[in-house]
Amino acid sequence: MLQHVSIRNVVLIEACDIDFAEGLNVLTGETGAGKSILLDSLGLALGARGDSKLVRSGEAQASVTAEFDISKNHRVQDIMDELGLEQEDAILIRRTVSAEGKSRCFINDQPVSVSGLKRIGEQLLEINGQHDQRGLLDTRSHLELLDAFGQLEDMRSEVEQHYAAWKSARRQLSDVKEALEAAEREQDYLQHIAGELAELNPQEGEEERLSDARTTMMQSEKMAEAITSVQEELSGQNSVEQALQRAQRIMDRSLLNAAEKFEPVMQALERAQVEVAEAESQLQSLSDANYYDAHELDTIEERLFALKGAARKHNVSVDELPALREEIEGKLAGVNNQQQEIAKLEVEVQRTRMDYVQAAEQLSQARGRAAEALQQRLHKELVPLKMQKTRFRVVQEELAEEHWGARGTDAVRFEAATNAGQPYGPLNRIASGGELSRFMLALKVALSSLKGQSSLIFDEIDTGTGGAVADAIGARLALLSEQTQVLVVTHLPQVAARGNHHLFIEKTETKGNTRTRVHALDMAERKEELARMLAGAEVTDEARGAADKLMQVAG
Repeated sequence: MLQHVSIRNVVLIEACDIDFAEGLNVLTGETGAGKSILLDSLGLALGARGDSKLVRSGEAQASVTAEFDISKNHRVQDIMDELGLEQEDAILIRRTVSAEGKSRCFINDQPVSVSGLKRIGEQLLEINGQHDQRGLLDTRSHLELLDAFGQLEDMRSEVEQHYAAWKSARRQLSDVKEALEAAEREQDYLQHIAGELAELNPQEGEEERLSDARTTMMQSEKMAEAITSVQEELSGQNSVEQALQRAQRIMDRSLLNAAEKFEPVMQALERAQVEVAEAESQLQSLSDANYYDAHELDTIEERLFALKGAARKHNVSVDELPALREEIEGKLAGVNNQQQEIAKLEVEVQRTRMDYVQAAEQLSQARGRAAEALQQRLHKELVPLKMQKTRFRVVQEELAEEHWGARGTDAVRFEAATNAGQPYGPLNRIASGGELSRFMLALKVALSSLKGQSSLIFDEIDTGTGGAVADAIGARLALLSEQTQVLVVTHLPQVAARGNHHLFIEKTETKGNTRTRVHALDMAERKEELARMLAGAEVTDEARGAADKLMQVAG
């Protein structure tokens, strides 16, 4: 519900703050007072095109702020959630347009795009006028309105569930078919790779084991070389052992051993020979214990080379080769399994399609009955509005299967013809001005049982009418306002008298500056305004009496 509008520097409106009420809000004033400016301001706040021409002459920018109560409007709350906006029971919309034409939009002080603002605005306020293409004039809304009118939500939900199941089955079938086609295209290649990997037969953790064995073997090779070199130094030609033996023989020949003072030297030489012999023995033990096989090392290195080559070829690590082999063998084995899965899924697709078609057919039949009921109800509403020649129909067409969806198999649109012999056409082309507004009023009343409707504005609804038609318009606006907030711009006192809240729009001129002013009327002011609307420029007592009577009849 629209609660408040604040307008600054929009065309003739310098500053204007307006409070709105529940029920029927009527806006009256002399021709040219600026009622259209007020509607333009509301349109701007709700996402209409921002034009620099709206900026009051000499001002830097125009701004419109509108406050709505959305506590009962779940559709707006859902859109705000999609846009990432904070949710509250009230929503504050602010729109500015600079003199250069630059526009900015805010919702609850959070910047939003014009498209986001427009999405929300479409759910907040519906302007029914000749040039407005939203609301009932938007054919995209007709199916939703018909389903709501016919109370078909449960059937619609069932269709949505069956469609989701059918869509899921089709997606699964498509995925499996794509996988099978890919597998079949790769089959020869996969078989070749599978053969290579089967011959290679990589094992989990094999690279680490082979690397450790290679390192150990290479260390053994170096150890063997070192032992051999030491053994040659100790016992080979010109070895330590031979040098000790030669030294001992020299001392023996020279009888130096007889000299007591050389006894320690002889003992040292003997000990040295014993130590050398012990070293040779230990070296031999180490040599016997050290395992080195050049052929086995070559075998290990060849295996590592083969594993790493295969890993590079398939862009995986050596440790991932066993899993790759398993994956490829699984793909080859899965070709037959996928063919069996496809057969099962094709059955499931047919089953879910039949369930969907059956539910959609039932919904379509129910829509046909709802369409007939809506047509009859609307025709009854048109008679008091002196539009009995206007014909209305709900066109229900079956969509091609590629366009079936969660909403069923139907396309629905509302059409009308205002004169005998005139072909049916879109609602926005059947008439202009007040005639269109009255038709939209009748349609809105016919749909008045729907919950959660946006606030409504009717413009030019009374053009060319009076008398009984004016009474009928006022009565239907009052009836409609019991379900949702209604704003109506009117020149008819019969309509204005029905209002719960009366706003007067006037244009004033001060020191060469023209301004538009809007203010709420109290009971006495309302009576005087109704008298003016009845009598014209000169208000008479008779007009005041007639105004008083109108207010009493309106209640």
